[in-house]
Amino acid sequence: MDLVALADFNLVARHGGFGKAARASNRPKATLSRRVTELEAALELRLFERGARNLKLTEEGRALHERTAALLLELDETASAIASRAEKPRGRLRVSAPLLLSQTAMGKIAAGFALQYPEVKLEVTAEDRAVDMIEEGYDLVIRVNPSPDESLVGRAFLHDRLVVVARPDLPRPARDNAAPGVVRGSGDRQTWNVTTPKGPTKIKIEPVLVLSSLIMVRDAVRAGVGAARLPISLVTHDLNDGSLTHWGDIEGSDIALWALYPSRRLLSARVSAFLDYLKQAFPNGTPDELASYIGR
Repeated sequence: MDLVALADFNLVARHGGFGKAARASNRPKATLSRRVTELEAALELRLFERGARNLKLTEEGRALHERTAALLLELDETASAIASRAEKPRGRLRVSAPLLLSQTAMGKIAAGFALQYPEVKLEVTAEDRAVDMIEEGYDLVIRVNPSPDESLVGRAFLHDRLVVVARPDLPRPARDNAAPGVVRGSGDRQTWNVTTPKGPTKIKIEPVLVLSSLIMVRDAVRAGVGAARLPISLVTHDLNDGSLTHWGDIEGSDIALWALYPSRRLLSARVSAFLDYLKQAFPNGTPDELASYIGR
């Protein structure tokens, strides 16, 4: 089987069309079409149903894509890892990172990495959804408290925790009263279990604002709308300068950020370099180190 033609077939299958695959790979559309046609002829199978406006994998094409895409990627990673052992990290590095980390710190992290490794083309996509690393072509994903996955390995490089904060002029409610709250998600009345220097307690919250972004939540709390649960790294500077006060830590809210990659792949030089850079950026993995990246 022609491995080049097979790789082109998987490229077209992954992008869902010859045009999209050609743009993504910067290769002529006609060349990709010819390669796939040659592969179909060699296999005596139709791999795509070609419509007027769309392209759809046949049952045989889907089976071939599912069984060979990961193998080809592993071959490519193996060759790249062997070739780059004595060289500087180079090539394309695709990373998927959570929205909050991307919005607050990833720009500085990516810039520092790019300056240190100019031959690596780093691409960071901000998203909180679960991604299929093999299918979508990611080299590394960063996730918060990820569920165990036997197909992925990695390391926790950063830790954070949730705290309840409010403006100093917002009085902390008595035990049976509710404080106005700025929340992410549900707008129903909530009770937050917190730990304080005096011990555990509960804070009742009556949501007055429901927002979809923690950045928006923080800005609303700064404006004095109500109290909120936020990562301490996001409000460290506000707590230090007294513009926000600390009502307590949310019980059991330990947050770990993990950098993950497929367990079946050899660790390429560029992925290894990025993992080392994260360790360099956050040597102790503390919220204060993340806060230094976030700034105000």
